[in-house]
Amino acid sequence: MTQNHWDAVIIGGGLAGLVSAAVLGKAGMKTLLLEKAKSAGGRAKTDIVSGQYFNIGPHAIYKNGKAVPILKELGVEINGSAPKIGGLLMDGHECFTAPFSPTGFLQSKLLNWREKIEWIGILRRVQKLKPGQFSNLTFQQFVDETTQTPNIQKLLFTLGRLVSYSHAPEQISARVMLAHMQIGMGGVIYVDDGWQSIIDQLYNQAVTNNVQIQTSANVNKLTALDNGEWQVAVHNHEPILCQNIIYTGPPQALSGLLSESSQLPFNQFEPIKAAALDVALTKLPNPENLFAMGIDAPYYYSVHSNYARLSQKGESTILHVLKYHHPNESIDATEEKRKLENFLEVLQPGWQKYIITKRCLPQITVNGRLPKTGDELLFFRGQAILPGLYTAGDWASASFILSEAAAESGKQAALEVIDKEMRIKHAN
Repeated sequence: MTQNHWDAVIIGGGLAGLVSAAVLGKAGMKTLLLEKAKSAGGRAKTDIVSGQYFNIGPHAIYKNGKAVPILKELGVEINGSAPKIGGLLMDGHECFTAPFSPTGFLQSKLLNWREKIEWIGILRRVQKLKPGQFSNLTFQQFVDETTQTPNIQKLLFTLGRLVSYSHAPEQISARVMLAHMQIGMGGVIYVDDGWQSIIDQLYNQAVTNNVQIQTSANVNKLTALDNGEWQVAVHNHEPILCQNIIYTGPPQALSGLLSESSQLPFNQFEPIKAAALDVALTKLPNPENLFAMGIDAPYYYSVHSNYARLSQKGESTILHVLKYHHPNESIDATEEKRKLENFLEVLQPGWQKYIITKRCLPQITVNGRLPKTGDELLFFRGQAILPGLYTAGDWASASFILSEAAAESGKQAALEVIDKEMRIKHAN
């Protein structure tokens, strides 16, 4: 760190932090990004395991969401393909064609014709409604008010898990869930070379515009000074002075970095968690089965390598199995691994004979906040929570979570910093 005073210090080098860095760098702000890990990326990084590209569990980016246009504004190219809509729904030992595409709708035996007509009507309603009108409802309440048909309720809960990674319909905000269902209906992209390709491009954009990025930098304390500046204490480094801070780390940790008197509502946030099984195979035993969801149990399965290049040679089959955790669930790592592998065995019998490598992550944080009713009020006034202190991340948006929230809040926090600094400059 060759400079001790900055226009902005960004804490955290995940997607939100790097978006903020790229925006600030383009605006000519003297910016320092601090990342506690050895490399940037956060939950969006990709690990190379035996020549295979493993995202941290299954990752896809919404084609029609908030993140894609923001990334394109910043010069990021997103290469990859959209998976076909369809697949299987598992109900106990029964498999049904998913009624998510016109062909699947006609072929599926999960619903009778009366239920199919109701299902189409509900999907059309979800596409047209305004999510903000449902701020006071949980997703469970929305589903109960929308239909009393058990199979359609199951479908709505399944679709909700798919777009939000959440398995707590009785807690999650209908507002956020419906917003994600709307953009989810537009399809997703599986990204070539994993999400690291997005991270690397953002990193390069930031560095090209003179943003300084320091890894292995563990921030210990944030102190507001009397002159309106901030002091950032970093382990084994001199204190850093700055005009603004954009915090993109875990919401529950922010209060601990501030003075003891700071009690932020973020302390009460619960993360969304899941168990993931990442698998590379030489071939698929059953090449027809590319996507499946459990409707009686919270499972996801998808082959990503049919639509994206996810290995160094481009010849492997890369698939992901996920179990969505409930916030109150007790997790046993061995049991989670067994359940994930058993679910895969149903869909791909004998898959273990074709293993190149596999990885089980029994409890990963998918999103920093499980959005609940009323949470949105914390973010309607912008990203600033104290003068000169801004938040960004997958948890720091009124209307979205996941990469949508990370990109949107990362850009918004940077724009608020730029606006503040420009006003001060013109006032002087």
